[in-house]
Amino acid sequence: MSRRHRGRATGNPVTYQTPLPAGGVQLETFLPWTLVRRGLKKQVITPLDAPQAFLDEARRERLVRGADEDSPLMRAFGLACHWQRLLDEGRFNSITEIASAEGIDRGQASKIAQLARVAPDIVEACVSGLAKGLTLQRLIRRPVPTAWDAQRAQYRQFP
Repeated sequence: MSRRHRGRATGNPVTYQTPLPAGGVQLETFLPWTLVRRGLKKQVITPLDAPQAFLDEARRERLVRGADEDSPLMRAFGLACHWQRLLDEGRFNSITEIASAEGIDRGQASKIAQLARVAPDIVEACVSGLAKGLTLQRLIRRPVPTAWDAQRAQYRQFP
């Protein structure tokens, strides 16, 4: 990315040098904006036309960007969802087949696969970094309850 376009992507002030006969004049413009993702598209929201829902969404996205994206817990959530999709599509018949295809222990594969049953709000809290005490080891140490209310009660101690 060129220096000229730097402010458009990061939100930094854009500075231009304009050549004049008497010398260069430095112009600096700054417009506060927030980049919000909407599926595959990105939308620029300025404070003047931003409804409260957009501001809340932008705040959540900033939290998600600031969270550790490549943690073992995030990889395990992704793997669990991928394995569940493979089972739903009928490509594999059991976790045992998936474990042998992946080359990992069947017990470890079943512990990771149970993460596909975790309630969406708990997953969102882990992704956004709000549940800092909730780690992969703490999630797979005990069986994940089927009911989401029971999961919330079990994992409430990790804010």
